[in-house]
Amino acid sequence: QLQASGGGLVQAGGSLTISCASSGITFSRYTIGWFRQAPGKEREFVAGITYSSANTHYADSANGRFRVSRDNARNTAFLQMNSLKPEDTADYYCAATTRRKVGAAFRLASGYDYWGQGTQVTVSS
Repeated sequence: QLQASGGGLVQAGGSLTISCASSGITFSRYTIGWFRQAPGKEREFVAGITYSSANTHYADSANGRFRVSRDNARNTAFLQMNSLKPEDTADYYCAATTRRKVGAAFRLASGYDYWGQGTQVTVSS
């Protein structure tokens, strides 16, 4: 029901936008979260956006460099990543929930009901 795509290899300092396409759900009713997992590390929150785009939330590591957005007409969410660093290398996942999210509540992976397969982002130094 969720599919992340658009990952790839990018040089440090570069930009990349990844997408999360949905099917089988009423996308406009869902809060979307982006998470990532690097090899040997736990999954961590990156960014989130409410169903209406009224509220967004970012991890400290993403704040100021990444931008989360969505197009409900296209049933798709986006994560624009700028000024990429080698430490941003990870598999990136999108997740969805109808539960309302405010602030730190975005960060809990257990608070999402649907998960997509990841897309790999590799940042070379």
